[in-house]
Amino acid sequence: MAAELGKKEEILKVKVTNKTHVKPNKKIADLAVEEGTSALKDLIPYNGILNLEGIHRPLLALQLTKLKDGLAIGCAFNHAILDGTSTWHFMSSWAEICNGSKSISAEPFLDRTQARNTRVKLDLSPPPSNGDASSNAKADPNLRERVFRFSEAAIDKIKSTINANAPSDGSKPFSTFQSLSVHIWRHVTKARHLKPEDYTVFTVFADCRKRVDPPMPDTYFGNLIQAVFTVTAAGLLSANSPEFGASMIQKAIEAHNSKAIDERNKEWEKSPKIFEFKDAGVNCVAVGSSPRFRVYEVDFGWGKPEGVRSGSNNRFDGMVYLYQGKSGGRSIDVEISLEAPTMEKLEKDESFVLIGN
Repeated sequence: MAAELGKKEEILKVKVTNKTHVKPNKKIADLAVEEGTSALKDLIPYNGILNLEGIHRPLLALQLTKLKDGLAIGCAFNHAILDGTSTWHFMSSWAEICNGSKSISAEPFLDRTQARNTRVKLDLSPPPSNGDASSNAKADPNLRERVFRFSEAAIDKIKSTINANAPSDGSKPFSTFQSLSVHIWRHVTKARHLKPEDYTVFTVFADCRKRVDPPMPDTYFGNLIQAVFTVTAAGLLSANSPEFGASMIQKAIEAHNSKAIDERNKEWEKSPKIFEFKDAGVNCVAVGSSPRFRVYEVDFGWGKPEGVRSGSNNRFDGMVYLYQGKSGGRSIDVEISLEAPTMEKLEKDESFVLIGN
């Protein structure tokens, strides 16, 4: 992490930035809220900074904020060089060291050439380097963020309902992820009031460690995810049973094997491009992170976290982050960003809200 992205034969420079802030009037309870606030954004550095700016900015920025009754650690990682799995590998290893461990329990696997060993020339113009990196970018005033907390009982109900009827084609039962995903996709699509013929896309950023050939270890340190897309018409998604959407998601994920990954990589290497939010798909619901990440077990020596939230840089209409539920067990916290009118409709949708709270 202590480096910059290199261009051609430039030598990587060791560089990490960190800051300490003090907010004596803010309490943990003020921040542990369901609705996103500007106060939460103030806890994370590098708001509005692009991955491409890693050419001349640190790949990791840290901010420690002293609150009235606690501490907040804000981390900004360059997504070009690591994914969610590696992020939480880093965080848990850092916590082990802070607790006095002379070694970490899971050594990172750093040979990325084992996953893919290609070189692609990128003719990209870096953005201007002037300006204060810590200044907040102007947030979309029409975008709202909220956490919906799904209890273990709610998760079990969603999954059992969708799996009540065995698939006629002999497919496997739907997983917790597939069941919750189609629940979110259908209700967000309903809240958007789309026309029946409008397309809607479900996008999942899938971990490819066990999908590539040869498979990579869980400790592979880098960015080894790819977007997997499922597309249908809003009318079809709403008119059919939840199994319809869940089956499409299941088939798309299962089809994303080593051959599909290789073809996607070759396509990008032939014509490289910078990915933008719009590439997630039209009228999309895009899911990142995972409740499998043990975020509430990361203890730096002053107690386990009271809350975990994502930053603002990867937020757009339809972006969803799944986190291990604070209440424990199989509970899941669903962090959703939507345009304000859509969020208001979703909050009033009792079949979505009541089952999740």
